[in-house]
Amino acid sequence: MENIQNLEQIAINSAITSDWDLAIKSNEKILTHDKKNVDAHLRLGFAYLQRGKIKKAKESYRKAQKLQPGNYLISENLERIKILESKKISRLSPTNLNPYAFIEIPGKTKTVTLVNNGQKIVLAGLSIGQEVLLLPKKRRVEIRTKNKEYIGCLPDDISKRLNIFIKAGSQFTCFIKEASLKTVSVFLKEEKRGKRVARYASFPINTQGNLANINLSDEEGKDDDTEEISDNDLERLAETLSSDDKEYLPYEPEEKDEGDE
Repeated sequence: MENIQNLEQIAINSAITSDWDLAIKSNEKILTHDKKNVDAHLRLGFAYLQRGKIKKAKESYRKAQKLQPGNYLISENLERIKILESKKISRLSPTNLNPYAFIEIPGKTKTVTLVNNGQKIVLAGLSIGQEVLLLPKKRRVEIRTKNKEYIGCLPDDISKRLNIFIKAGSQFTCFIKEASLKTVSVFLKEEKRGKRVARYASFPINTQGNLANINLSDEEGKDDDTEEISDNDLERLAETLSSDDKEYLPYEPEEKDEGDE
């Protein structure tokens, strides 16, 4: 008989690396030995959801609910499944996630919790590892599905920073890292750094850094020379962009209220 502790560790590690097929297999093995293992039922239900197997996920969460009726996490996931079923969505689009996709690189990646989240029907359909779109606006950066469904916004400080870096020629990708009906976290990754910001980190490394003497006209820099850019210098960089680009930058006075999209 396989060691339950070993199976538990495999199940946990496979979830961390988003190896959902292995997660399903290991949790199913655990349940052959211990049918009342609530954690295994929960992990199995979540893994089934990530693989787009909604019916099987529902069965796993129902079994977990019988063992632990008051568990909020179970209720939330069953609500998510109910929303999907009400829209006649019988299967999510599974994602084949590279296990190294969420590796943090200082200055080049950042995990961010979204604000002003969208409708539950949209959030219910999100999968870990799903690539989503960054849509710059005047004072924010929206996150949307590839079908242009609104998911949420980046917080103001990150929105402002990315808006300016994007206008300076940087490119970023964005993936769903965590998703529930109330909270969504995304993983932002710099794919290309614009020439105007070549020597500056896309995401804060040392917020205490003092870069009073910078030259915003520098060409491409080296990764090992990456520096933090202060708020004041970020504003100076924004001011050097063309008037056409400035129309979309977030440093405009807040009293100019932006209408709903």
